[in-house]
Amino acid sequence: MLNLNNKVVLITGGTGSFGKKFVEVILRDYPNVKKVIVYSRDEQRQLDMQQQFSEEKYPMMRYFIGDVRDLDRLKRACEGVDIFIHAAAIRNVNTAEYNPDECIKTNILGAQNVIDAALACGVKDVIALSSAAACAPTNLYGATKLTSDKLFCAANNIAGNKGVRFSVVRFSNVLGDRGTAYPIFEQAIKNKAKALPIVDQRMTRFNISIMEGISSVLFALEHHLGGEIFVPKCMSYKVIDLARAMAPKMPVVELGLRPNEKLHEELIASSDAQDTIDLGNCYAILPAVAFIYTRQQLIEHYQAPFVSEAFCYCSNNNKDWDTVESLRSKIKRYIDSNFEVK
Repeated sequence: MLNLNNKVVLITGGTGSFGKKFVEVILRDYPNVKKVIVYSRDEQRQLDMQQQFSEEKYPMMRYFIGDVRDLDRLKRACEGVDIFIHAAAIRNVNTAEYNPDECIKTNILGAQNVIDAALACGVKDVIALSSAAACAPTNLYGATKLTSDKLFCAANNIAGNKGVRFSVVRFSNVLGDRGTAYPIFEQAIKNKAKALPIVDQRMTRFNISIMEGISSVLFALEHHLGGEIFVPKCMSYKVIDLARAMAPKMPVVELGLRPNEKLHEELIASSDAQDTIDLGNCYAILPAVAFIYTRQQLIEHYQAPFVSEAFCYCSNNNKDWDTVESLRSKIKRYIDSNFEVK
């Protein structure tokens, strides 16, 4: 049973939407957590977050200004840390394409810095957040996230007897995330546009709530041995259905796929099927090469079946689908929650 009480937790990118919600959940469910360190380079967001989680009201809260590119600063933040959640990244696809060196510095070199800092400071559990873009990547952002995933999985093989475990949790964009269809449609509706801009009426995506993403991270923390990529099971939806749920009477205009954009979202490629087990609430891609635990030890630990050889977890071949009505209900809950834990 996972227990974060009396633990020190560090979250890079801690002022982002995931980090803020994760902090809420920790403070709510583990009131005796020893310390929660929010690490980010955004001073204004940290000041805003301190209004919600002040050190006066929550004496376990700490706020570190820092960049994952700065190894020395990361090491200082890591001192005494038990659990490290790495959520910092450059995520915008276009930003990555126009600034490839900056994306590489943050998403790849920053990931290696997290690994080095965790090893140097003896952090016991490290979970890195990944993205669907890392699965069979078609753009630079996805390529950097796949490289990051590989770095974290391989880090277990150099941990030696330090007892540090590295794993990855990969999930799709959360409803309302910047750059997803929802805020684009929302802005078009507010601007009283003549039509909703849609890339392609055939397009499908996965749908996961931020709380489901957090639950997946907590599940990984409780069960991981090191080297696994955990992929939560989630619903799929047609982007055209999201448009109908938000503005049923508005027409749509197709823009066409942008360069390196996928028509359907992938979370597990068919090439990973031979290493993927079904854990019920999620899948886990076991490390193809592992030196700390043998393949058989990993299988015995999870006691879960492998997926079929033809398996591929893609948004257009999912068995669980959101409808216009269920999407409308989720949108209402998203708006009503106002980013508060329910």
